Amino acid sequence: MRLAFLGTSSFACPALRCLAEHHDVRLVATQPDRPAGRRGTLRASPVKLLAQELGLRVIQPERINAPDALDSLRAVDPQILVVASYGQFLKSDVFDLAPWGAINIHASLLPAYRGAAPVNWALIHGETVTGVTTFRIDVGMDSGPEILHRQLEIGPDETAGELEPRLAVLGAEAILETLDGLERGTLEATPQPTEGISRAPLLRREHGRITWTASAQQVHNLIRGSNPWPGAWALLGEERIKLYRSERTGIERGHLSPGEIGPRTAGELLIACGDELLRITEIQRDCRPRTDGQAFLNGLQSAGCFS
Repeated sequence: MRLAFLGTSSFACPALRCLAEHHDVRLVATQPDRPAGRRGTLRASPVKLLAQELGLRVIQPERINAPDALDSLRAVDPQILVVASYGQFLKSDVFDLAPWGAINIHASLLPAYRGAAPVNWALIHGETVTGVTTFRIDVGMDSGPEILHRQLEIGPDETAGELEPRLAVLGAEAILETLDGLERGTLEATPQPTEGISRAPLLRREHGRITWTASAQQVHNLIRGSNPWPGAWALLGEERIKLYRSERTGIERGHLSPGEIGPRTAGELLIACGDELLRITEIQRDCRPRTDGQAFLNGLQSAGCFS
Protein backbone atom coordinates (compact mmCIF):
# COMPACT_ATOMS: atom_id res chain seq x y z
CA MET A 1 0.00 0.00 0.00
CA ARG A 2 1.36 3.46 -0.86
CA LEU A 3 1.45 5.57 2.27
CA ALA A 4 2.84 8.65 3.97
CA PHE A 5 3.78 8.33 7.65
CA LEU A 6 3.40 11.11 10.20
CA GLY A 7 5.15 10.58 13.54
CA THR A 8 7.67 12.08 15.90
CA SER A 9 8.34 10.28 19.19
CA SER A 10 9.90 6.88 19.87
CA PHE A 11 6.38 5.43 20.24
CA ALA A 12 5.99 5.73 16.45
CA CYS A 13 9.27 3.99 15.54
CA PRO A 14 8.24 0.31 15.70
CA ALA A 15 5.26 1.09 13.46
CA LEU A 16 7.41 2.93 10.93
CA ARG A 17 9.93 0.10 10.81
CA CYS A 18 7.21 -2.52 10.26
CA LEU A 19 5.45 -0.43 7.62
CA ALA A 20 8.71 0.10 5.75
CA GLU A 21 9.16 -3.67 5.62
CA HIS A 22 5.65 -4.48 4.37
CA HIS A 23 4.39 -1.39 2.51
CA ASP A 24 5.55 1.40 0.23
CA VAL A 25 6.38 4.28 2.60
CA ARG A 26 6.84 7.18 0.21
CA LEU A 27 7.25 10.03 2.68
CA VAL A 28 7.79 10.56 6.40
CA ALA A 29 6.64 13.78 8.08
CA THR A 30 8.00 14.58 11.52
CA GLN A 31 8.44 17.61 13.76
CA PRO A 32 11.33 20.00 13.09
CA ASP A 33 14.56 19.52 15.04
CA ARG A 34 14.14 21.11 18.47
CA PRO A 35 16.61 22.53 21.03
CA ALA A 36 17.43 20.00 23.74
CA GLY A 37 19.59 19.90 26.85
CA ARG A 38 21.11 22.80 28.74
CA ARG A 39 23.04 23.98 25.70
CA GLY A 40 19.96 24.01 23.49
CA THR A 41 21.56 21.86 20.81
CA LEU A 42 19.17 21.00 17.99
CA ARG A 43 18.03 17.39 18.21
CA ALA A 44 16.28 15.33 15.55
CA SER A 45 13.19 13.35 16.47
CA PRO A 46 13.45 9.56 16.90
CA VAL A 47 11.27 9.14 13.80
CA LYS A 48 13.58 11.31 11.69
CA LEU A 49 16.62 9.31 12.79
CA LEU A 50 14.89 6.02 11.97
CA ALA A 51 13.60 7.28 8.61
CA GLN A 52 17.13 8.32 7.65
CA GLU A 53 18.41 4.89 8.70
CA LEU A 54 15.78 3.27 6.47
CA GLY A 55 16.57 5.57 3.54
CA LEU A 56 13.14 7.21 3.53
CA ARG A 57 12.41 10.75 2.42
CA VAL A 58 11.70 13.10 5.34
CA ILE A 59 9.94 16.47 5.60
CA GLN A 60 9.73 18.58 8.77
CA PRO A 61 7.06 21.24 8.34
CA GLU A 62 6.38 23.65 11.16
CA ARG A 63 2.71 23.31 10.24
CA ILE A 64 1.49 20.13 8.59
CA ASN A 65 -1.71 21.91 7.50
CA ALA A 66 0.21 24.58 5.56
CA PRO A 67 -0.05 24.60 1.74
CA ASP A 68 3.60 23.59 1.16
CA ALA A 69 3.26 20.56 3.46
CA LEU A 70 0.03 19.55 1.74
CA ASP A 71 1.76 19.81 -1.62
CA SER A 72 4.56 17.52 -0.41
CA LEU A 73 2.03 14.93 0.74
CA ARG A 74 0.02 15.08 -2.50
CA ALA A 75 3.16 14.75 -4.59
CA VAL A 76 3.83 11.21 -3.36
CA ASP A 77 0.27 10.09 -4.21
CA PRO A 78 -0.42 8.12 -0.98
CA GLN A 79 -3.37 5.78 -0.79
CA ILE A 80 -3.47 6.28 2.98
CA LEU A 81 -1.82 8.30 5.73
CA VAL A 82 -0.62 6.60 8.93
CA VAL A 83 -0.22 8.77 12.01
CA ALA A 84 1.44 7.88 15.33
CA SER A 85 2.44 10.32 18.07
CA TYR A 86 2.96 13.12 15.55
CA GLY A 87 2.32 16.11 17.80
CA GLN A 88 0.27 18.36 15.51
CA PHE A 89 -3.48 18.57 15.05
CA LEU A 90 -4.52 17.51 11.54
CA LYS A 91 -7.20 19.45 9.70
CA SER A 92 -9.47 17.95 7.07
CA ASP A 93 -7.20 19.18 4.26
CA VAL A 94 -4.67 16.63 5.49
CA PHE A 95 -6.76 13.61 6.40
CA ASP A 96 -8.97 13.97 3.30
CA LEU A 97 -5.89 14.07 1.08
CA ALA A 98 -5.57 10.30 0.59
CA PRO A 99 -8.38 8.09 -0.77
CA TRP A 100 -8.30 5.85 2.31
CA GLY A 101 -8.00 8.80 4.71
CA ALA A 102 -5.70 8.89 7.73
CA ILE A 103 -5.39 6.14 10.35
CA ASN A 104 -4.03 6.94 13.79
CA ILE A 105 -2.36 4.56 16.25
CA HIS A 106 -3.44 5.65 19.73
CA ALA A 107 -2.01 4.28 22.99
CA SER A 108 -5.26 3.59 24.81
CA LEU A 109 -8.45 1.61 24.47
CA LEU A 110 -10.61 4.36 23.04
CA PRO A 111 -12.81 6.13 23.92
CA ALA A 112 -10.82 6.13 27.18
CA TYR A 113 -7.89 8.54 27.45
CA ARG A 114 -8.30 10.71 24.41
CA GLY A 115 -5.45 13.18 24.21
CA ALA A 116 -1.69 13.63 24.23
CA ALA A 117 -0.67 11.57 27.27
CA PRO A 118 -2.81 8.40 27.43
CA VAL A 119 -0.05 6.16 28.85
CA ASN A 120 0.68 8.49 31.75
CA TRP A 121 -2.92 9.08 32.72
CA ALA A 122 -3.83 5.40 32.57
CA LEU A 123 -1.13 4.71 35.17
CA ILE A 124 -1.95 7.75 37.29
CA HIS A 125 -5.57 6.60 37.45
CA GLY A 126 -4.53 3.09 38.45
CA GLU A 127 -5.67 1.19 35.37
CA THR A 128 -4.63 -2.47 35.25
CA VAL A 129 -5.37 -2.98 31.54
CA THR A 130 -4.66 -0.71 28.58
CA GLY A 131 -3.87 -1.15 24.91
CA VAL A 132 -3.84 0.49 21.50
CA THR A 133 -6.57 1.52 19.10
CA THR A 134 -6.38 2.23 15.39
CA PHE A 135 -9.01 4.69 14.20
CA ARG A 136 -9.84 6.90 11.27
CA ILE A 137 -8.99 10.53 12.01
CA ASP A 138 -11.78 13.10 11.93
CA VAL A 139 -12.14 16.70 13.12
CA GLY A 140 -12.36 15.78 16.83
CA MET A 141 -9.69 14.90 19.38
CA ASP A 142 -9.14 11.14 18.97
CA SER A 143 -12.87 10.80 18.31
CA GLY A 144 -12.92 9.17 14.87
CA PRO A 145 -14.42 5.77 14.12
CA GLU A 146 -12.35 2.92 15.52
CA ILE A 147 -11.04 -0.01 13.53
CA LEU A 148 -9.03 -2.28 15.81
CA HIS A 149 -8.33 -2.71 19.55
CA ARG A 150 -5.44 -4.65 21.06
CA GLN A 151 -4.99 -4.78 24.83
CA LEU A 152 -2.35 -5.75 27.39
CA GLU A 153 -2.08 -5.90 31.17
CA ILE A 154 -0.19 -3.27 33.16
CA GLY A 155 2.31 -4.42 35.77
CA PRO A 156 1.61 -3.22 39.34
CA ASP A 157 4.89 -1.26 39.51
CA GLU A 158 5.30 -0.53 35.79
CA THR A 159 6.24 3.03 34.88
CA ALA A 160 5.15 5.07 31.87
CA GLY A 161 8.67 4.77 30.49
CA GLU A 162 8.40 0.97 30.64
CA LEU A 163 4.81 0.65 29.42
CA GLU A 164 5.07 2.90 26.37
CA PRO A 165 7.63 0.76 24.47
CA ARG A 166 5.42 -2.31 24.97
CA LEU A 167 2.46 -0.39 23.60
CA ALA A 168 4.57 0.83 20.69
CA VAL A 169 5.30 -2.75 19.63
CA LEU A 170 1.62 -3.62 20.01
CA GLY A 171 0.74 -0.58 17.92
CA ALA A 172 3.07 -1.72 15.14
CA GLU A 173 1.33 -5.09 15.05
CA ALA A 174 -2.08 -3.42 15.12
CA ILE A 175 -1.41 -1.07 12.20
CA LEU A 176 -0.20 -3.92 9.99
CA GLU A 177 -3.33 -5.89 10.81
CA THR A 178 -5.46 -2.79 10.22
CA LEU A 179 -4.06 -2.06 6.77
CA ASP A 180 -4.32 -5.70 5.78
CA GLY A 181 -7.92 -5.86 6.98
CA LEU A 182 -8.88 -2.67 5.18
CA GLU A 183 -7.35 -3.91 1.92
CA ARG A 184 -9.07 -7.29 2.21
CA GLY A 185 -12.37 -5.77 3.29
CA THR A 186 -12.42 -7.78 6.54
CA LEU A 187 -12.21 -4.68 8.77
CA GLU A 188 -14.20 -1.48 8.77
CA ALA A 189 -14.39 1.61 10.92
CA THR A 190 -17.26 1.88 13.38
CA PRO A 191 -18.25 4.83 15.59
CA GLN A 192 -16.68 4.97 19.03
CA PRO A 193 -18.96 4.33 22.02
CA THR A 194 -20.51 7.43 23.53
CA GLU A 195 -19.93 6.09 27.05
CA GLY A 196 -16.58 5.68 28.78
CA ILE A 197 -14.98 8.79 27.28
CA SER A 198 -12.08 10.21 29.32
CA ARG A 199 -9.34 12.73 28.65
CA ALA A 200 -5.54 12.52 28.75
CA PRO A 201 -4.22 16.07 28.39
CA LEU A 202 -0.54 16.85 27.97
CA LEU A 203 1.28 16.49 31.28
CA ARG A 204 2.83 19.59 32.82
CA ARG A 205 5.20 19.93 35.77
CA GLU A 206 2.40 20.83 38.16
CA HIS A 207 0.68 17.51 37.45
CA GLY A 208 3.57 15.73 39.18
CA ARG A 209 3.07 17.46 42.55
CA ILE A 210 2.43 14.82 45.22
CA THR A 211 -0.40 15.23 47.71
CA TRP A 212 0.68 13.15 50.70
CA THR A 213 -2.82 13.00 52.20
CA ALA A 214 -3.77 10.77 49.24
CA SER A 215 -3.59 7.01 49.68
CA ALA A 216 -0.29 5.18 49.21
CA GLN A 217 -1.70 3.56 46.07
CA GLN A 218 -2.62 6.93 44.59
CA VAL A 219 0.83 8.36 45.31
CA HIS A 220 2.46 5.22 43.91
CA ASN A 221 0.37 5.55 40.74
CA LEU A 222 1.36 9.20 40.33
CA ILE A 223 5.05 8.36 40.75
CA ARG A 224 5.05 5.62 38.12
CA GLY A 225 2.75 7.51 35.76
CA SER A 226 5.05 10.54 35.89
CA ASN A 227 8.24 8.57 35.23
CA PRO A 228 10.14 9.73 33.21
CA TRP A 229 8.16 12.95 32.60
CA PRO A 230 7.46 15.23 34.36
CA GLY A 231 8.70 13.32 37.41
CA ALA A 232 6.56 13.23 40.55
CA TRP A 233 7.85 15.76 43.04
CA ALA A 234 7.48 17.19 46.50
CA LEU A 235 9.20 19.79 48.64
CA LEU A 236 11.57 18.96 51.49
CA GLY A 237 11.96 22.32 53.14
CA GLU A 238 12.48 24.58 50.15
CA GLU A 239 14.17 21.95 47.98
CA ARG A 240 12.24 20.26 45.19
CA ILE A 241 12.75 16.50 45.26
CA LYS A 242 11.75 14.18 42.41
CA LEU A 243 10.52 10.65 43.10
CA TYR A 244 10.75 8.08 40.31
CA ARG A 245 10.05 4.66 41.83
CA SER A 246 8.15 3.41 44.84
CA GLU A 247 6.67 0.29 46.41
CA ARG A 248 3.61 -0.34 48.52
CA THR A 249 4.43 -1.61 52.02
CA GLY A 250 1.01 -2.26 53.55
CA ILE A 251 2.31 -0.70 56.79
CA GLU A 252 -0.13 1.74 58.41
CA ARG A 253 1.31 5.19 58.99
CA GLY A 254 0.37 5.19 62.67
CA HIS A 255 1.29 8.43 64.44
CA LEU A 256 3.17 9.86 61.44
CA SER A 257 1.69 12.79 59.57
CA PRO A 258 1.27 12.59 55.77
CA GLY A 259 4.59 13.48 54.15
CA GLU A 260 6.64 12.64 57.24
CA ILE A 261 9.67 10.41 56.80
CA GLY A 262 9.33 7.13 58.66
CA PRO A 263 11.79 5.35 60.99
CA ARG A 264 15.32 5.26 59.62
CA THR A 265 16.28 2.09 61.44
CA ALA A 266 15.20 -0.08 58.50
CA GLY A 267 17.74 1.59 56.21
CA GLU A 268 15.08 2.46 53.64
CA LEU A 269 13.16 5.58 52.77
CA LEU A 270 9.57 5.32 54.01
CA ILE A 271 7.16 8.24 53.66
CA ALA A 272 3.75 8.46 55.27
CA CYS A 273 0.77 8.82 52.95
CA GLY A 274 -2.86 9.22 53.92
CA ASP A 275 -3.19 5.58 54.94
CA GLU A 276 0.15 3.74 54.72
CA LEU A 277 3.89 4.12 54.49
CA LEU A 278 5.26 4.14 50.95
CA ARG A 279 8.76 2.86 50.20
CA ILE A 280 10.72 5.13 47.84
CA THR A 281 13.34 3.22 45.86
CA GLU A 282 14.50 5.86 43.35
CA ILE A 283 14.74 9.55 44.15
CA GLN A 284 16.61 12.66 43.03
CA ARG A 285 17.66 15.82 44.79
CA ASP A 286 17.86 19.05 42.85
CA CYS A 287 20.84 19.12 40.43
CA ARG A 288 22.05 15.72 41.60
CA PRO A 289 21.90 12.24 40.03
CA ARG A 290 19.16 9.78 40.89
CA THR A 291 19.84 7.51 43.83
CA ASP A 292 18.16 4.89 45.99
CA GLY A 293 16.24 5.61 49.16
CA GLN A 294 18.97 4.56 51.56
CA ALA A 295 21.61 6.77 49.95
CA PHE A 296 19.14 9.65 50.04
CA LEU A 297 18.57 9.13 53.76
CA ASN A 298 22.30 9.03 54.43
CA GLY A 299 22.59 12.52 52.98
CA LEU A 300 19.87 14.04 55.18
CA GLN A 301 20.75 16.01 58.28
CA SER A 302 17.41 15.36 59.93
CA ALA A 303 14.30 13.24 59.36
CA GLY A 304 12.18 16.06 57.94
CA CYS A 305 8.78 16.08 56.32
CA PHE A 306 7.79 16.34 52.67
CA SER A 307 5.13 18.78 51.60
